[in-house]
Amino acid sequence: MQSARPKISQALPVIRQLDDVAANRIAAGEVVERPASAVKELVENALDAGATRIRVDYAGGGKTLIRVTDDGHGMTPQDLPLALSRHATSKIDGSDLLDIHSFGFRGEALPSLGAVGRLKIASRAEGHDGAEITVTGGAIGPVRPSALNRGTQVELRDLFFATPARLKFLRTDRSEAMAIAEVMRKLAMAEPYVGFTLHDADGAREILRVDAEQGELFDALGARLARLMGREFIENSLRIDLEREGFRLTGFAALPTYSRGSSAAQHFFVNGRPVRDKQLYGVLRAAYMDVMSRDRHPAVALFLDCDPHLVDVNVHPAKAEVRFRDAGIVRGLVVSGLRHALAGAGHRASGTVATDTLGAFRPEPVGPRVYQMDFASCPSASYPSAGAIRDSYAAQAPDHRPDPVLDEGPTDWAPRDWAPTDQPGADWQPQPYTAARIEPEQGPQDAPLGAARAQVHENYIIAQTRDGIVIVDQHAAHERLVYERLKAQTASHGVTAQALLIPEIVSLSPGDAQQLLDHAEELAKLGLVLEPFGGDAIAVRETPAALGACDAKGLVLDILDELSDLGQSQTLGARIDAVLSRMACHGSIRSGRQMRAEEMNALLREMEATPLSGQCNHGRPTYVELKLSDIEKLFGRR
Repeated sequence: MQSARPKISQALPVIRQLDDVAANRIAAGEVVERPASAVKELVENALDAGATRIRVDYAGGGKTLIRVTDDGHGMTPQDLPLALSRHATSKIDGSDLLDIHSFGFRGEALPSLGAVGRLKIASRAEGHDGAEITVTGGAIGPVRPSALNRGTQVELRDLFFATPARLKFLRTDRSEAMAIAEVMRKLAMAEPYVGFTLHDADGAREILRVDAEQGELFDALGARLARLMGREFIENSLRIDLEREGFRLTGFAALPTYSRGSSAAQHFFVNGRPVRDKQLYGVLRAAYMDVMSRDRHPAVALFLDCDPHLVDVNVHPAKAEVRFRDAGIVRGLVVSGLRHALAGAGHRASGTVATDTLGAFRPEPVGPRVYQMDFASCPSASYPSAGAIRDSYAAQAPDHRPDPVLDEGPTDWAPRDWAPTDQPGADWQPQPYTAARIEPEQGPQDAPLGAARAQVHENYIIAQTRDGIVIVDQHAAHERLVYERLKAQTASHGVTAQALLIPEIVSLSPGDAQQLLDHAEELAKLGLVLEPFGGDAIAVRETPAALGACDAKGLVLDILDELSDLGQSQTLGARIDAVLSRMACHGSIRSGRQMRAEEMNALLREMEATPLSGQCNHGRPTYVELKLSDIEKLFGRR
């Protein structure tokens, strides 16, 4: 018995041409999702008009009123009716849809807004009289004279009054107002030489005001980002400026220790256009993967500029996503650029660590101590094999290179009952101990991390600098140092593979199997050897030795998922790095071990010479620096 199909008429359907009002309302459903979308379209039109000052007023969260005023070049009375026609635009001529140099180009925003609200446009171009035009629910009124200076004022009232069903899907006025403010902040980041003002007409409050910045690119951009993202972001960020194969990447990227609990502080711009593209966020995660815990997110403001023909911005109705002609170049540029910048920062950690430390000088509830070596507090995706742990011990002792200052004479510092073990990285049993004073002349105070003075609670090294003190977490610091050594050894000698006694056969779809085999050569360099096994199956012959007994099928499926999403897999490399991180954590100087003065100074010197030593393998700071002036404030001396 054939089931009924109520949505399809049994009669012969008739094809009809929708009128312009219906077509505009349909288009509005894609372009204007909420009041913030309308603000975005109108402000982008103002920027395309060459405005240097833009003011936005709203009421009722944008549902009742949105008014955008700018000082751009304006429109003539003859252009106003044409501006309300669909696909009428002055930004492209239609001959090349990839040669886009403006925010807007479709000519859909104004007619869409006029179809779902009450729209009034007043404008005046230089050398012409001011004029205004209104459109209500798609009905266009006549052009009338208007008293207006140069520029344009667009007023949108009663958004979605013509489509009341859409109003039910909007959020509260407060939520919609917050979305409008976020749109304004993003556009203000993209245009540091333009002044922006956001005003709440209900409460007569100024929500946002940023004046036009002056100076060169990084000076103006840095000043604008400091206003919108906070001065701390700029103080704890690195300048990014590099170019490759027609793409230029500029902006600011925060240090790993200046991280956030969400991705709200991540801002990407492509040819000046704010975008939220999942591939770019995936690339950012890959760039910080080695220096940040998976539950933390970096703060960045990155600007990618290229020839418009290398990127397609017409893949999303709101132009929020882009598609690159060669995504591999973009991925390599962002990952290598950020990693190079982070490595160039050396042992630097964010200044907010010291601020948080000063704010933490208050009584804390006493509880059991948790050492970083505990597996529960040192998360990782994989555990090392027993052989990998044994092989790692040789690289896990502090660097005992001669210290020119300490070698001048014997030191009178030594922890009580200290005795070395035969095996580097072995457990040290804490002994009853009192730290003795180290004379100031026995340590290089002019070094960035100063000279070791004492060890407290068998875990923290106190060092004296020229203008303050440094507190070092010995386990976290040595963990990063050992990790960098192991990575260097792996990079120079390759990843050792172990052959499986019985190859793992994985059945896949034809497309998935071919996709993996296309990357077989790259995966073999990481110790994963794949071969075709007839039909749609592949055989896993070898796996990385550092992973020990691993789930070969699960590893292959994880890599396949990442290849499908990003076109390139970091999963295997990430797992190997996770094992190296675990090995470094397992063999580093433990919390509870007592160290001699020369060991502590050797650790400090090696930190200064090792990139990324300002944070451990999980993104936590390895040291805290307190200036003498800050310490004096704690005691009321300043």
